[in-house]
Formats: sequence, structure tokens, C-alpha cells
Amino acid sequence: MSSETTQVSSLPLPPLQYINFYTDENVRRNRAPLAPRPIHDSYQMFGHTFNADDTIIRSLESQGFRRLYPMHFERRRELKKLNHSLLANFLDLLDLLVHCPDSPKRAEKVEDLSLLFIHIHHLLNEFRPHQARETLRVMMELQKRQRVETAMRFQKHLDKVQDILQNALQSLPDQNDMESNFKVPTEILEHMDCGPIDSANLDPCYELDRIMCNVVDNMR
Repeated sequence: MSSETTQVSSLPLPPLQYINFYTDENVRRNRAPLAPRPIHDSYQMFGHTFNADDTIIRSLESQGFRRLYPMHFERRRELKKLNHSLLANFLDLLDLLVHCPDSPKRAEKVEDLSLLFIHIHHLLNEFRPHQARETLRVMMELQKRQRVETAMRFQKHLDKVQDILQNALQSLPDQNDMESNFKVPTEILEHMDCGPIDSANLDPCYELDRIMCNVVDNMR
């Protein structure tokens, strides 16, 4: 084997290898790979050529297979019929292998089994759009339920905060009581306005300090 030979995998790179290209430094320096351009013509995937205009689920005729069921049918009934035909053909193949292993009909039975498997696989793939819609619907319902639950929790916390604020407002003293506590007795002010008083009869604390002490005592 020459050294120039390279191995090409039919499968895409794992997602982690793509993620490693998009680091913060690579994005900041414009080193991250650009997004792939839209494909307008044909492309290859897994060794097969596909056209961009092809439908998501191609018909059996476009893939070169003979259709075994009519154009208008019930999928559940046809799947049951294909399953029964698959079992019957498999039993016929076993009978040929036991009695006539060299019979050319053995290859025909193998082709019939392959065609039946292709039809079953095709019918199951036709349920993919329905499965995608149902999956999306379930995801949206789950997101809606999560958001509703989050909103309900926020509402409960909001109600609790409003109750706390309401209780705090109710526990505040009345405005008239607060004004009456801060009023200074007129006798003290008249006593302070009088002439000189004997220092021996005065209390050690000042008159203004006594006023503040009275206000604090009234607030308790």
C-alpha cells in the first residue's frame, strides 16, 4: 500500500470534532469554518447520488423497485399483508433449502424476500413526517407546561412578597401617634426660657437630652 493512499469514511465526522473548531478564540479570529453552502444540484451521501429537488421520501418507482401494493391503500393493512407474505416466503425458502438446495428458485425467493423488506421499510419511512410532527408537538407541549409551571411559581412568590409588604405596612404605627410622640412638652420649653436657675438644683443631664430621652421612651 502506497503512502499516498488515504482512507475515506462513508460516515460524517462525529459532532465533537465539529464543535472543537468553534472555540471562542477561533470565532474571535475568524478561524472557525464557514457554514456549508446550500446545495442546488445533486450531491452524494453514503455512496448514493441524490438530487436537491427530490422529495424527502422517494417513491418506489423512482428507486427502481416494483410496487407490490396499489396507489391508494391503508398502510396498516398493507404492512400486515407484507408481514404475512414475508413469513410465507421465508418458509418456502426453508423448504427449498431442505429438498432442493441447488434449485434456481432459491435465488428468486431471496429476491422476493429482499423486495418485501424494501416495501416494509418504505412504508415505515412514510410515517417519518407524522413522527416528526408528533415529536415537535410533544416538545412544544413540554415547553408550554414548563413555562406555565414557572409562571405559577413566580406568581406564588409574588403573592408571598405582597403579603409580607402588606403585613409590614399594617405593623407600622399610626401617623398621629408618631406625631404625638415627637411633641415636646411646653412646660420644659417654658422652663428653659426662664431666667438663670440655681445650678445646685439642676439635674446633671441637659434639658435637650431629657427631651430626647422622653421621646425615645414614648416610642418604646
